[in-house]
Amino acid sequence: MATDLTPRNSAVSRVSATPAALALIDQLKEKHGALLFHQSGGCCDGSAPMCFPANEFIVGDIDVKLGDIGGVPFYMSQSQFAYWEHTHLVIDAVPGTGGMFSLERPTGLRFLTRSRLYTDDELAALQKA
Repeated sequence: MATDLTPRNSAVSRVSATPAALALIDQLKEKHGALLFHQSGGCCDGSAPMCFPANEFIVGDIDVKLGDIGGVPFYMSQSQFAYWEHTHLVIDAVPGTGGMFSLERPTGLRFLTRSRLYTDDELAALQKA
């Protein structure tokens, strides 16, 4: 089972989404039902956040849950998280073609991960949570 790193009792989150991403998530949930995101790392499609029907992707023991965006869980491989643990991820939706297997592909939009480093105070809050 995946490790849940969703901060509890903290104002600091590990992942959030822009209004454009939230609108696209709502559109995809309406069409496909329950969803999940996974970002594994690597090259090509693996480095982009991929959106799947929740029942068509098996989350593994080496995955970590960073939180939820738009009511959809967001997972990342443990090895990828080692690179990103000091950053807050912001999922956006921009014009373009999504990953080959990601649900947004036919919409003309694609999900994109933006990031920023946590402040020292934010990192301390995450460690407490």
